[in-house]
Amino acid sequence: MTSLLVELQTEELPPKALKKLSAAFAEGVMKSLAASRILGAQAQMTPYGSPRRMAVLVTDVLEKSPDEAFTQRLVPVRVGLDAEGRATPALVKKMKALGIACEPSELKRVNDGKNEQLVYEGVRPGVGVAQAVQKALEDSVKALPIPKVMNYQLADGVTTVQFVRPVKHLTALYGSEVLKGVKMFGLEAGRTTMGHRFHTHAPIEIRSADGYAAQLYEEGRVIASYPERRARLVELLKETAAREGGELIAPEDLIDETNSLTEWPVVYVSEFEKKYLAVPEECLILTMQTNQKYFPMRDAQGRLMNRFCLVSHIEARDGGAAIISGNARVVRARLADAEFFYTQDCQTKLADRVEGLKHVVYHNKLGTQADRMLRVRAIAAAAAEMIGADREMAERAATLAKADLRTLMVGEFPELQGIMGEYYARHDGEPDEVALAI
Repeated sequence: MTSLLVELQTEELPPKALKKLSAAFAEGVMKSLAASRILGAQAQMTPYGSPRRMAVLVTDVLEKSPDEAFTQRLVPVRVGLDAEGRATPALVKKMKALGIACEPSELKRVNDGKNEQLVYEGVRPGVGVAQAVQKALEDSVKALPIPKVMNYQLADGVTTVQFVRPVKHLTALYGSEVLKGVKMFGLEAGRTTMGHRFHTHAPIEIRSADGYAAQLYEEGRVIASYPERRARLVELLKETAAREGGELIAPEDLIDETNSLTEWPVVYVSEFEKKYLAVPEECLILTMQTNQKYFPMRDAQGRLMNRFCLVSHIEARDGGAAIISGNARVVRARLADAEFFYTQDCQTKLADRVEGLKHVVYHNKLGTQADRMLRVRAIAAAAAEMIGADREMAERAATLAKADLRTLMVGEFPELQGIMGEYYARHDGEPDEVALAI
């Protein structure tokens, strides 16, 4: 027994799907190998996933699965044999379909309580590791949860295949030996792969299955393990934020997405002009996270800072000066848009936008947002009377609650609906209770 490595080295995989795809690939290969009975009792699986590869390392893989004794029920004796004991066409057809070749006299007769059955007892030969890996690759690829399939042409210029992204190299190693005969996507299995797109240029020849991750790290500037790379990214982000005296705003899904965009994470700090802090912080945070995949920071008082962390996959010799200034220019344009939206929106009161809700469809059988508003307002007024609350305040809040749908900011960032309504209500001089209700 020895270790097995299988890798598909591809063009950049979709970041939001990488975590699920790489895990499913590894699990699919492991499941198929187990079904081929080629795994030792202590076999373990290690999945790998980075922007340009999906791979799996499996330990304790047999060179050939053991032969397996089996019993196959065929047909009732009365159906399978004629009066002279010769095989009938029904028995011949059944045996041919199952790949069984023997004389009728070699078949056993077993009574199942209803009929006397013809039964074949034989030995199913084991399969070699190359054959098992070929099947495992085919099974795993077929079952991958690919969000959107891509058609691309193979090197022969004729064959078109479908996969999540074009596959550049197929690696299949059993110990230090290449598994000859394993094929996928028009590629023959070998030991060649590629490292980091910018930090390395020459192909890398993987020496052994067990040394895969270490060799990619040392020669390819690639952290192939998804969880190890993620842990390194989180560590770098925390260290950088602490050095800047800030507290990181880092949702888990953003960490996962940035981890799926780099094979060698590097964290830099950039900044924007303080004047943009006058815009509601939710707008700034959302545009930085959604559009640019940046990590904003708060100061010790909990206020949003004008500095943010960004994740790059290039470790620049000059400390990343060009990367930092380039990202500062990009974020400045984004925040200028947010500032413009906010400034423009503040020029029209929420109350003046209510009429426009007649032009926003809520549901084709339930009318517009204006129709909905009238229903919600009636419910709010009735509820206010029941609990002794201020009916007028409840009606006012219900009237304005969806008015921010007609603003530029919510048109750009629908996630901010309601949040922006509160800001605009306060700007318009609405009571605090109304703003909070919105």
